[in-house]
Amino acid sequence: MTPLSRSRGLYFEEFEIGDSVDSAGRTITEADIVQFAMISGDWNQIHTDAEYSKQQMTGERIAHGLLVLSAATGLATRLGFMEDTVMAFMALEWEFRGVVKIGDTIRVRAAVEEKKEMRRLGGGFVWFKVEVLNQADEKVQRGRWKVLVKSAG
Repeated sequence: MTPLSRSRGLYFEEFEIGDSVDSAGRTITEADIVQFAMISGDWNQIHTDAEYSKQQMTGERIAHGLLVLSAATGLATRLGFMEDTVMAFMALEWEFRGVVKIGDTIRVRAAVEEKKEMRRLGGGFVWFKVEVLNQADEKVQRGRWKVLVKSAG
């Protein structure tokens, strides 16, 4: 068990490069896709039109890439190590590598990749290597998240 498995927030000093953790899974539903389309205004047919999607590359509707990214941030938050100690989500480098279909179950794998103390900000930057995996352990999205984390003292 790594410190990332703790249920409450970690301070900047407690993160160690190489620490990693996997989240619980979350199944993407048709309701998720419809609600995301309503919130975002993205009614692209590949997400919302079953008949249209049958004629496309995947043969069926797929989740919005940004829906999957949003679900991934929620899964990461549920891990608890960012609770009450992350001050800001600072940057994102992201790749959409595969499709997520209705009924697919995704999970997040996060690993501490880099740290930089920022005393004037009251903590430091932590970069996480993040992968979103489906039920077949295929990477459907990946990238780096940069967060500003409080210092313990």
